[in-house]
Amino acid sequence: GCVIQSEGSGAQDLSFRLGQPTGDEELATEIQLLFLLASLTLLPAMLIVTTSFIRITVVLSVLRSAIGLPQLPPGPVILTLSLFLTFFVMNPIWNEINTQALQPYLEGEMTQQEAMSVGLQPLRRFMLQQVREQDLALFIRLGKLPRPRTADDVPTYALIPAFVISELKTAFQMAFVIYVPFLVLDMVIASILMSMGMMMLPPTVIS
Repeated sequence: GCVIQSEGSGAQDLSFRLGQPTGDEELATEIQLLFLLASLTLLPAMLIVTTSFIRITVVLSVLRSAIGLPQLPPGPVILTLSLFLTFFVMNPIWNEINTQALQPYLEGEMTQQEAMSVGLQPLRRFMLQQVREQDLALFIRLGKLPRPRTADDVPTYALIPAFVISELKTAFQMAFVIYVPFLVLDMVIASILMSMGMMMLPPTVIS
């Protein structure tokens, strides 16, 4: 364990004493604290792979390229906008997790395992609504898992990668539909400029 001692009045001297845990309960607490700190480092990754952040970022990035200004708006602006749009989309899900799992756990009405199990359900429902059946079947088959009878039988470690590739596929399809009108506009402008003999004038600038 780690003990902090302060001595003297006025300016305080801090000293640390490292030693073995005094009991099983203290050891379990320190292990839980270690896992908590490790989970905090994975929080950004979990925010990306379990929310709509991937889809929004890809679509906005392609839209920036479609309008012919690859540097405007800047990348940090795209990421910030994607982040806040993700908060807006996921707010009902996170409110449900807070109401059903986090607050009961903080009030001592649930154990940590129960809170994690209950809090994961709204997020799983969101991912199951967005995931493609063929993508989910791919990871079920690759993992040699038994065919799930219900949505509750789908393991989370197979659901998350299936959700990620589904979001990427959907994002690129949306980006393609958005990009096509800009591409057609570029072709029309290029044809007009070529017919007028203005070969040195960039069509992208005009369009």
